[in-house]
Amino acid sequence: MTPAMRTVGVDLSASPAKTAVAVLDWFDDRAELAELVVGADDAEIRRLVDGATRVGIDSPFGWPDDFVEFVVAHHRQGLGSGRRLDDIANRRPLALRRTDLWIAESGLGRPLSVSADQIAHVAFRCAGLLADLGVDDRVNGWAVEAYPAGALKRWGLTSRGYKRAANRTVLTGLADALRTAAPWLHLGEWQGQMCSDDDAFDAVVTALIARAAELGHTSLPSAQDMPVALREGWIHVPDCKLDQLISAG
Repeated sequence: MTPAMRTVGVDLSASPAKTAVAVLDWFDDRAELAELVVGADDAEIRRLVDGATRVGIDSPFGWPDDFVEFVVAHHRQGLGSGRRLDDIANRRPLALRRTDLWIAESGLGRPLSVSADQIAHVAFRCAGLLADLGVDDRVNGWAVEAYPAGALKRWGLTSRGYKRAANRTVLTGLADALRTAAPWLHLGEWQGQMCSDDDAFDAVVTALIARAAELGHTSLPSAQDMPVALREGWIHVPDCKLDQLISAG
C-alpha cells in the first residue's frame, strides 16, 4: 500500500556519527517507521529525504540579525563604541533569535544559542545541507526547523534528562510513554534502538514534527516577526495533540 505522506526527521549533529535520520510513512490509521539510520553523512541524508513530503531538521536554520551585523561591523573595523557589552542584557540580542525568545516565552524550553553555544557547529553543517537541498524558505519550507524538547513538552512527555548513556533508563521510559500515547506509531524492528539511542529517538520525534508542520499544526511567526524569521529561521513546535497527527490524515 502506498503511504499518503512521508515525513523525515533529521537529528543533525556536527558529526555524521551522531546524526540520526528517521523516515515515517503515513497511512489513514497508522504511521510506520520505514527506515532509521544512525551515522548519516550529508549524502545519506540527501538519499533518505528524497521523495519526502516534509522534512524536519533539529538544528538552527540561521543566526540572530544583531549577531550577523555585529560580526560584520567588527570584521570591517566599523564597530561603534559605547555598546556596554559587559552587561549581559546588551549581549543577549547577539545570542538569541526571535524564535528562541518565542519558545522561551511560550514555556516550551530554552533553545541553545546558535551564536554562543557549541550548537553553532551543527548550524554550520545545516546551512550547507539546506543549500544542497535547495531549501531557501527558513520559516515554512519543504524542510522546517524542529525542536524535539518543545514538542515533547507540548505533548506532556519528558523533555529533559534522557540524553547520554547514563540516562538510558529515562530514555527507555520515555520511548515507552511515546508508544503508549501514540499506539498508531509502528516502530517495527527499530523499537529497541529507540529505547537505547537518544539520537534515534529525537529523529523520530523530529519526523512527527514534520508531519505536524505539513498538516498546519505548528505555530508560525506573527506578521511582525516574519521578516526577521525569514533570515534567522523559525522553530516549529506542534500546537496539536499527538492523536491529531493521525486523525487529520
